[in-house]
Amino acid sequence: MNQNLSSYRIFYTVANAGNISKAAKQLYISQPAISKSIQKLEDNLGCRLFSRSSRGVTLTEEGSILYGHVKEAFDTLTIGEEKLRRSMALGVGHLKIGVSSTLCKHMLLPYLKAFIKKYPHISISISCQSTNETLALIDENKVDIGLVGKPNNMKSIEFYPLANVQDIFVATNDYVKNLRDRGIRRNEILSESTLMLLDKNNISRQYIDEYLRFNHVDTSDSIEISSLDLLIDFAKIGVGVACVIEDFVQHELYTGELTRIDPGFNIKKREVGFVYKSSLKPSKSLSQFIQFYENTSVELEVNR
Repeated sequence: MNQNLSSYRIFYTVANAGNISKAAKQLYISQPAISKSIQKLEDNLGCRLFSRSSRGVTLTEEGSILYGHVKEAFDTLTIGEEKLRRSMALGVGHLKIGVSSTLCKHMLLPYLKAFIKKYPHISISISCQSTNETLALIDENKVDIGLVGKPNNMKSIEFYPLANVQDIFVATNDYVKNLRDRGIRRNEILSESTLMLLDKNNISRQYIDEYLRFNHVDTSDSIEISSLDLLIDFAKIGVGVACVIEDFVQHELYTGELTRIDPGFNIKKREVGFVYKSSLKPSKSLSQFIQFYENTSVELEVNR
């Protein structure tokens, strides 16, 4: 398109009014400015668009062809504006969230359930990734917000803590009994058992590795598993000792399906919360979600 939109707005208004004076009043500009704009448009298009008379102006054959397309364009713009107004009135939006599958199941879903009830016209996209992968997606502006373990590097991000979680080691009673039958002492259990951990790209695994290295626990023969839920399931069938989040195995600990193992050292609790990029202005949907979780208390689904 070689002409700017204002030229076509003037042409469209003059064609509808049939009179330059009426069009000038509607557009709040002078008649000479309208005449100059129409003349420039005709010169650029190489044809006359209006026939002029003492009673006003009428479209030429060429003007009528152009008018049909211009009318369609402005009708489309009007429809778009109306849809936008309705969307804004309803709170229509889109929110992209990055989260691990475990935190999604046990922590995010309760918040989403309450949020969607309050804002039903905001669509939600979930990207299930590890904390490190989620942070990368936030940095690349591919997700709006993430639910993650608290990162070590807080530069350029905002972190809102939701809960403190405790990492523990668990196994079946039979698995522990078999270790004892072999003469393995309490402080040797982690080194002598089949140790099951999350993969090394997971921030939870990196947190636990620091404790294991400091306490001289060899993890070279450990089994890496992609999700915490799978770690729990493997532990329940007696594959080995799994490092899990205590809140997520409360039922198994209560029923005796799993037993907690004392590793001989204390593991500090760590924070889990929402994180988003601080350098970008939040969208309306993200702002509503931030305001929601900062002012809403929900019961987390900590039991399986």
